[in-house]
Amino acid sequence: MSRVMLIFATALVALLAGALFYAARFPVTAPTAQTPTAAAPMAAPKALEVVTHPAFTLPDITGTERDFSEWQGKNRLLNFWATWCAPCRREIPLLKDFQEEQAGNGFQVIGIAVDYPEAVAAYDETADFNYPVLVGEQDAMAVAESSGIEFIGMPFTMFVAADGEYLGAFIGELHKVHLDKVVDVMTRLDRGEIEKDEARTGLDAL
Repeated sequence: MSRVMLIFATALVALLAGALFYAARFPVTAPTAQTPTAAAPMAAPKALEVVTHPAFTLPDITGTERDFSEWQGKNRLLNFWATWCAPCRREIPLLKDFQEEQAGNGFQVIGIAVDYPEAVAAYDETADFNYPVLVGEQDAMAVAESSGIEFIGMPFTMFVAADGEYLGAFIGELHKVHLDKVVDVMTRLDRGEIEKDEARTGLDAL
């Protein structure tokens, strides 16, 4: 090896050694992991107070205030509906037939329209209701939520015994098989063949 090459190699080794020496003096810092953002707590479900004996006053289609106690002594079906709700409109002929057939057996359908009074009055001209229809918006929704069930859609029907005690509710469109079951359960309750708890279980199974 020539003298020049030997000098060059020695200088290169010295340079590398110096670089390693200085690099060793500065610790390598690992990237800091970001602390994961805590998930926002889930909102608690809406707590609704269950009213065992519903009591309310709402105007009917003519604007006359009607008190729920007016129908005390009858098994009541409170049907919450709206003119813009297709399943609600489909229920109305069925509920009219039910009212005609069961009025003499102690049953009373009460329609509660969660809608504007003008729209309900216009719909009444062709619907030809044979049961009372009350009208409200926020007040009507408050009556529905007195069942303890969050009012999220219609149709929605509450069942109240002849003595005024709330027994249960059904969410969705009623069909004849449901109404037949309602008659069976509430009639047996009236006769003393079953207790309130059994009646509630029967209505929950609709």
